[in-house]
Amino acid sequence: MPSLGADMEAGTLVEWLKKPGDRVVRGDVIAVVETHKGAIEIEVFQTGTLETLIAKPGQKVAVGLPMAFIRGEGEGAAAPAAAPTSQEAQPTPRVAMPPPPGPLTVPPLTAPAGVRASPAARKRAAELAVDVKRIAGTGAGGAITLADVEHAAAAPAPSPIDAMRQAIGAAMARSKREIPHYYLAHTIDLEPALRWLEEENAKRPPPERVLYGVLLLKAVARALHEYREFNGFWTNGRFQPSERIHLGVAISIGKSGLIAPAIHDVDNLPIPQLMSALRDLVARARRGGLRSSELSDPTITVTSLGEQSAETVFPVIYPPQVAIVGFGMVLERPWIVAGAVVPRRVISCSLAGDHRVSDGHRGARFLSAVARLLQEPQSL
Repeated sequence: MPSLGADMEAGTLVEWLKKPGDRVVRGDVIAVVETHKGAIEIEVFQTGTLETLIAKPGQKVAVGLPMAFIRGEGEGAAAPAAAPTSQEAQPTPRVAMPPPPGPLTVPPLTAPAGVRASPAARKRAAELAVDVKRIAGTGAGGAITLADVEHAAAAPAPSPIDAMRQAIGAAMARSKREIPHYYLAHTIDLEPALRWLEEENAKRPPPERVLYGVLLLKAVARALHEYREFNGFWTNGRFQPSERIHLGVAISIGKSGLIAPAIHDVDNLPIPQLMSALRDLVARARRGGLRSSELSDPTITVTSLGEQSAETVFPVIYPPQVAIVGFGMVLERPWIVAGAVVPRRVISCSLAGDHRVSDGHRGARFLSAVARLLQEPQSL
């Protein structure tokens, strides 16, 4: 089960799209998994033959546990393994994809460390798939009793909206607790970019016109070539820069909250192709149809609240990323150009950076690079 973000602990297998004996190629979609973010298409990251299906439809599988074995080209057959039991998922703050095939070891159904529960309560919690860590014990010294487990199992399940809000809250609490944030903001003269875009869009039919937000994404991606310390992950106590630039784009999915899947290799996409990719990503995010790679590998996130009339946004870094860029609404302001005060359309660009990796000096230069690139939109 791949980790589809720092706020994911487990996923429920909905269906297999391949069967044992099928040949699979890296990037093929082989399964659909339900998470608090919706139904996600799971891709394979190895070319070979699908040897064994371990997880069963309807089964909840912890992040990091095998769902299937794939025999790589030239490898011998894998040993059969039993299906994993439903169990408490362990948070896995990593970007790596599922581990290579190997024997599956299923942890015993015992209470997690630090949780006091009677043997009967532990057994009943396993039978009912109840998370004992979320039960308030009423026994001696706060121990969890059989009655506590039965009561928790009978309680109404949280709605998908509640589950997503809880997951978002947990991820952001972790971010603020573990990441030493610093914040910067810079007001950018967007007039040159908007005028250029208006001229370009006048040449295009309506379905092919480009939104100004695409120019913002491209400028951020290009600026990351110069300031690579903002593009990557903090894992295992150190920064791991990414050679590729996959921008996570924050997308509102109604009352449920936000999701930030990635557009891959934004720096290499021409503007029209980037516009097409953005439209497709937003549509699939809102109807449910994202791929696992789009959720597991954003190297930095960009969020915009301009449509919500927010002048400036100070976002929270999504771990294990080390930076996030925010854009506010476009405003008309008095601006000095060639010694004269003229009306110009401007936008606020903000940065939240991880002080373990970068500092305000570099962050300010990064924002200046974004501003400089937007003065020359034709070069994007």
